[in-house]
Amino acid sequence: MKLIHRPASERGQFENDWLKARYSFSFSSYQDPQWVNFGQMRVLNHDVVQPARGFAPHSHQDMEIITYVIQGAVEHQDSMGNREIIRAGEVQVMSAGSGVQHSEVNPSSTELLELFQIWVFPAEKGIRPRYEQMAFPPQERVGRLEPMVSPMGQGGPLSVQQNFYLQGGVLEVGQEVQHRPQTQHVWLQVARGQIEVEGQKLGPGDGLGLDFSDQPEADGPASASSATSPLRLEPFRIKALQAAEFIVLES
Repeated sequence: MKLIHRPASERGQFENDWLKARYSFSFSSYQDPQWVNFGQMRVLNHDVVQPARGFAPHSHQDMEIITYVIQGAVEHQDSMGNREIIRAGEVQVMSAGSGVQHSEVNPSSTELLELFQIWVFPAEKGIRPRYEQMAFPPQERVGRLEPMVSPMGQGGPLSVQQNFYLQGGVLEVGQEVQHRPQTQHVWLQVARGQIEVEGQKLGPGDGLGLDFSDQPEADGPASASSATSPLRLEPFRIKALQAAEFIVLES
């Protein structure tokens, strides 16, 4: 296993009068050939949006887009006819597929919006665009990892067209969880607080990749529609040094 530490201070940066963005991987004007993707995850952005501001209508194609709201709310409108509010503790999935246009705006006149946005390469291009969202109240997932997103066909709360998983964790000081990887590329991203993973301390905005690609798969790679993962990887522990909220992304 190889550990890949991505400190918050070393991420790509963009700021203007309404947006403070941090990029774990190359995005927009931030381009770094050493940080392009991790497994099937292409983008992991950490955005803070000022009240009553946001992203004007824009287009996407052939990408699985996941939004995890940390604070505040985002108002989403798209060319499929969806107009929804995604609040803190909720997750949204949009398959851009053959093409979709959408906007993302902070509907509050007083409160900041903070979110993680994740883009995942799809297993199949040109699919029909689709939309899902679901609430995962933080107070109901204290002390454990909550499954949020899984490959299509596995019966998860939300799904994507890729062998990709998202879990959300909330731990109080001293709490610890054990997690067995479902894929060879695991990424942890901290929203708040401090955790320790494999001896590496991670604070707000820090990321850590665990690359298990040197460990062989049992029966060949899993597909987006696989019912179970063929991997037999050793579990790792996540311990809270401070009360913490974080996500675990696997592909």
